[in-house]
Amino acid sequence: MKKYVSKIIFALIVVAFIICCCIQAPITNSIGSLWSLLPPIVAIGLALITKEVYSSLFIGVITGGILYAISTATGFSGVFNAVIQEGLIANLSDSYNVGILIFLVVLGIIVVLMNKAGGSRAYGEWASKHIKNRAGASISTFFLGVLIFVDDYFNCLTVGSVMRPVTDKHKISRSKLAYLIDATAAPVCIIAPISSWAAAVSGTVDGVNNGIQLFISTIPYNLYALLTLIMVMYISLSDIDFGPMKLHEDNAKKGDLFTTKKHVYADDDQPVTSRGKVIDLILPVVVLIVLCVIGMIYTGGFFAGKSFIDAFADCDASYGLSLGSMGALILIIAYFMCRRVLSFTECMNSIAAGFKQMVPAILILTFAWTLKTMTNLLDAGPYVSGIVQGATAVQILLPLILFVVAIGLAFATGTSWGTFGILIPIVTGVFSTELADVAQTGQIPTMVIICISACLAGAVCGDHCSPISDTTIMASTGAQCDHVNHVSTQLPYAMTVAGVCAVGYLISGFVQNVFVVLGVSIVLLLLVLFAIKRINKGKAQVKYKS
Repeated sequence: MKKYVSKIIFALIVVAFIICCCIQAPITNSIGSLWSLLPPIVAIGLALITKEVYSSLFIGVITGGILYAISTATGFSGVFNAVIQEGLIANLSDSYNVGILIFLVVLGIIVVLMNKAGGSRAYGEWASKHIKNRAGASISTFFLGVLIFVDDYFNCLTVGSVMRPVTDKHKISRSKLAYLIDATAAPVCIIAPISSWAAAVSGTVDGVNNGIQLFISTIPYNLYALLTLIMVMYISLSDIDFGPMKLHEDNAKKGDLFTTKKHVYADDDQPVTSRGKVIDLILPVVVLIVLCVIGMIYTGGFFAGKSFIDAFADCDASYGLSLGSMGALILIIAYFMCRRVLSFTECMNSIAAGFKQMVPAILILTFAWTLKTMTNLLDAGPYVSGIVQGATAVQILLPLILFVVAIGLAFATGTSWGTFGILIPIVTGVFSTELADVAQTGQIPTMVIICISACLAGAVCGDHCSPISDTTIMASTGAQCDHVNHVSTQLPYAMTVAGVCAVGYLISGFVQNVFVVLGVSIVLLLLVLFAIKRINKGKAQVKYKS
């Protein structure tokens, strides 16, 4: 009976949600109502319950297609049009999405080349001599994630490919590696002034002359990003874990890095040359980073006379990453051939192997993008923004309200950019009078900064937790970890930080002082983690039986 409890609970939640939907609006009026949130709830719930992400996402997509067809009275043809034409075909023909897929595949090829050339093996041997314990491996992963701050996709895949041999050597579970990658991807990018995220945020702000200046002002109040980084350092140095992650880590210490035995990503069985050196991993990664940054600023007009920061603000991340990674691939192949560690035939054989490694991520991304299309067709964003606008009367509680709503919206839609793109214009609309004086005074009101920070923090938190988030999928891919394992083990960690942030944003509405808000939040987080450490001390968990 125990194994059916979670399924029964999920069924009851869905039934209760459908009843609420029926009370709020008939199913024939699903567009712009509570019904619009049903597809992601079905997909996310099924993924967490069944541990099978492909079918769960597809069922969520079908649910969205059916609701859209009922609302538009288009019958079966409407379902097919929404799911196939507007969903799968539109997303796979979208230039931005195709650019991300190209970047993903090229990065997979580069990883295979580095492995086959012996670079990863040599780096693993070097790291085993210099990184002595689990804490060192975790902290090294953390610092590498912080250093690669220009883009979250790039961060996830690069850090994962470089650090997998090291964390495997020190018996850190793949789920823990995926968390370390995910926690230093979006949370780092959202507080890095030179990143694709800074460009996205600055582009959504109306009423402020310098969007980058406003973005920099939000950094001290971005509690979720800052506290997540503090939490990663704390759990890495103290070697504490809780929730499902503790089970995965206990098993990893005994030699089982996966726990569920569900190896989604095929092992790389390509022959590895013994001539590889550490430089055969370091140099390709450096070339990739440099060319991707150049590619991004090129698309933003840097070589046409724009400043570096303005070029980043106007860049096309998808095109820039594709351009940079493709150029890096050509140089890396030439380098390995000149070094005589790989022949031309071996390099060409790596192309198919690299593509194969990325197939699971491509499938999940495609279904996730299609699910987002369903929520867009059902106007989930405008529905949530209407709720927020109705709550703006209580301005003291507005930071907390925006934080919570942003978490829910990003979790349901899987997009942090879309979430703050919806909520930030609401904030600037609420404070339009105060913002009108910014041009003369040059001072942005503190409450505006706090509210926009709350939007950004909530968007990153929801994105961090969501199984249909691009970044979450990329983190699973980089760690080569089962996606559902990553989501289920990361969720308690993210929710712990989110709970502390909620208290911080509640305080910020009353005390608009960054030192008080951030100081209290950091102390509270450390107290919570210390309490968890004491509670978990000496606890043992039973190994999962697949």
